[in-house]
Amino acid sequence: MPNRLAQESSPYLLQHKDNPVDWWPWSPEAFEEARRRDVPVLLSVGYSTCHWCHVMAHESFEDDQTAALMNARFVNVKVDREERPDVDAVYMAATQALTGQGGWPMTVFLTPDAEPFYAGTYFPPQEGMGLPSFPRLLSSIATAWDSGRGDLLANAQALTDHIREASQPVRREGDLPPGALTRAVENTARLYDEQLGGFGQAPKFPAPSHLDFLLTQPGGREMALHTLRMMGAGGIYDQLGGGFHRYSVDAQWLVPHFEKMLYDNAQLTRTLLRAYQLTGEEDFARLARETLTYLKREMLAPEGGFYSAQDADTPTEEGGVEGLTFTWTPEELREVLAASGLEANTDLVLRYFNVTEHGNFRDPHQPQWGSRSVLHVPRRAADLAPDLGQDVPARLQAAKDSLFAARQRRTQPGTDDKVLTSWNGLMLAALADAGRILGEEKYLLLARRNAEFVRRELRLPDGTLRHTFKDGRASVEGLLEDHALYALGLVSLYQATGDLAHLHWARELWQLIRRDFWDESAGVFYSTGGQAEALLTRQAQFFDAAILSDNAAAALLAVWMHRYFGDGEAEAIARRTVQSFHAELLAAPTGLGGLWQVAAFLDAPHTEVAVIGTPAEREPLERELARHFLPFTALAPAEEGAGLPVLEARPGGGQAYVCVNHACQLPTKDPAELSRQVAAL
Repeated sequence: MPNRLAQESSPYLLQHKDNPVDWWPWSPEAFEEARRRDVPVLLSVGYSTCHWCHVMAHESFEDDQTAALMNARFVNVKVDREERPDVDAVYMAATQALTGQGGWPMTVFLTPDAEPFYAGTYFPPQEGMGLPSFPRLLSSIATAWDSGRGDLLANAQALTDHIREASQPVRREGDLPPGALTRAVENTARLYDEQLGGFGQAPKFPAPSHLDFLLTQPGGREMALHTLRMMGAGGIYDQLGGGFHRYSVDAQWLVPHFEKMLYDNAQLTRTLLRAYQLTGEEDFARLARETLTYLKREMLAPEGGFYSAQDADTPTEEGGVEGLTFTWTPEELREVLAASGLEANTDLVLRYFNVTEHGNFRDPHQPQWGSRSVLHVPRRAADLAPDLGQDVPARLQAAKDSLFAARQRRTQPGTDDKVLTSWNGLMLAALADAGRILGEEKYLLLARRNAEFVRRELRLPDGTLRHTFKDGRASVEGLLEDHALYALGLVSLYQATGDLAHLHWARELWQLIRRDFWDESAGVFYSTGGQAEALLTRQAQFFDAAILSDNAAAALLAVWMHRYFGDGEAEAIARRTVQSFHAELLAAPTGLGGLWQVAAFLDAPHTEVAVIGTPAEREPLERELARHFLPFTALAPAEEGAGLPVLEARPGGGQAYVCVNHACQLPTKDPAELSRQVAAL
């Protein structure tokens, strides 16, 4: 049987190009083939760094007998959820409706008209885990298609109707009630783990968009700050190489799922920088710097974009072993330190990272590797060896450097080297904020290079963006997330550099969003444009998954357009968006941090700080401004007015103008006076 994935660019699809399964990519031709053969479609959705996707592929898709059954009775379609998040969202809604949960790998059975009638996630090759075996499931569905198709088609129609209805917001006219922001924080507090940080029980996810919302609310800040401190000390953070793993399988932030995603690390870098502004705690700045160092070292493409993800598994002759690159035994640690002449630090390092003979992690699929330790920091360094005094940090840093160098010589997990515009927008914002807040030009150089890359490689002549870039080729029509998240990154880059071209590009993207993705009658932004491929339904995403929801990103951009350009229609659209998701906001406080940020932005006073002059003239004022946490303030650096209302008729020469609700204080050239004025905002 032919396998049609070899010509695809997606690393995930290419992982399956040698399967004995007759895979098709998502395409009209696949569904035409299903109609011709009169068989259902088996849709398998995953991504390249998904551990359980690898497990199911090895157990089932590489098995000749299972593949033969799939080929005989189905048209088999493989989708990379990162390349086609629109397809993923539609069929994830079906999976959640049928099973009450979702995840990847996602396995959905469709009619030749693409309507789902049965769905699940991982299915084992034999009976177990409370699930039918995958071969038995295939046989049962094929038999039902042949003998009970009427019931399947009725189920498909009912499920399709449900998905279409559920994709629309519950309409509720009017603004949020008074005190809604306070109530959202109070409702979050009911789920907060006061001891360990985070919300709810295991597994625990970082949820950066919700942490960002909490940082804007005085009553929520300590929850966010404590959560960030606990994450930074836990195994979810790579204590040697920097960067965060995907999530923690336990409540302690100890054992992670080891894949590393660009979106997590970009978003958490910004959150850490905001925490640093609020507290001045150097640990937050350190974690941000280390995360950016990791991203530049391992995720930066030669063209200037950033790759998508790194795998959880380390490849071995026996198959992938989760976390093998990142975990340690005491003996491995001792050997590295001895070879580096640091054996005197061994006991200190073992205690600091809590590495024991018993370990704290074992890959259940590869038990021969035994128990190993995920490095984490349960105690402060100063508490470990008080007799060593100030010598402890230097000893630990020398050990960390040696351990990291040794780890780099190990076999490394695979990297998904496609570049996604939307996730690069998150990275652009992180780099811009780091350059501005930390005052380090190297981050701004990376940010400018990223913007040049996206404009050159992913922007079409009509101004729209492509979604993905791989092997020198841009592909997949840009989604709302691409246009909105990249535009938000450009706003941050303008704030950091004073280059108005970035802000005007963001405005151009907003105008495209307004034209192609906003539905005035429904009061929502759709994830796909009106001319995009027609799926079962156009999704209006409002719930923050791993990244800020589409509607939140677009609405945040709309408020910025009002603040900078006086675009009253844009602000009205943002308000309408919040109104459209009124019921959802009140029902689920922790899953809608992005929309809560929009609500807080709209509720905040209209504040702006213009700093006008040459870069050298602005520098001391901007350095002072960067110390202050001003999430809803339009920072407007520029050499001259350049058509922005916030800058018009204001002399330069290195002067700052602080305004609230269009009433401005006296301009100042004194950083101390600027600090006093800004502190009152």
